[in-house]
Amino acid sequence: MIANLPMYHRPELIEAHNIYWSLIRKHLAIANIDSPEKLSQDAGEMDVWLRPDLVFSQTCGMPYRTLIHDKVTLIGAVDFGVDNCPPGYYRSAFVIHKDDMRENLEDFKDALFTYNAEISQSGFAAAKVECEKYGFFFNSKICSGGHLNSAKWVSECRADIAAIDAVSLALMERYDSFYQNLKIVCWTDPTPSLPYISKCDAEKDSFFNAIKAAIEELPKEIREQLMIKDIIDIPRNTYLAVR
Repeated sequence: MIANLPMYHRPELIEAHNIYWSLIRKHLAIANIDSPEKLSQDAGEMDVWLRPDLVFSQTCGMPYRTLIHDKVTLIGAVDFGVDNCPPGYYRSAFVIHKDDMRENLEDFKDALFTYNAEISQSGFAAAKVECEKYGFFFNSKICSGGHLNSAKWVSECRADIAAIDAVSLALMERYDSFYQNLKIVCWTDPTPSLPYISKCDAEKDSFFNAIKAAIEELPKEIREQLMIKDIIDIPRNTYLAVR
């Protein structure tokens, strides 16, 4: 058995994630669902998502719809309470260096864009859809390997612009000093938030109810640390309809 929460894994949140997982385990046990005692936070994402003994994980909208939607069970979407988004949705900010004088996204047509991965909804797909409104996508691109790296590279002027999801950005504002060197030029449209998943034959309703109960039982300070408000039942076809 394996479980992890890889999407917002960072040192400052290890204990909060452990507490959250302990409560999910408690309610899964009430539903007679076995689960591992500890999260495998350092395991490779795709390796975990496709394991036949997957109990619980969190994926990104783009790999879910393009690679694994028919290989896993969609449990629900996390509601992070992102401003100007429906419950269970999120969006990305285009961030630039605070001293960059360009004011509009179309001014960055010839800029160096850095992104976490081409399979990322928030860091790549949402950015591409937004840029296409203005008739372009970046010709100059560099992969950073993670949202944290992308934002840091922009703050250090190693790249001109990046798309960072609202939750990652809020955590950077909270924990990372380089955030002070960034500013937001615009936002993407909202898309369904990062889905919770389990193996393909999992009991969706049992998982959904266990997670909802765990969120309700979370101490206020842990909910605030993780920015988790609720779990929302967003249909599979809603994810698959995203460009």
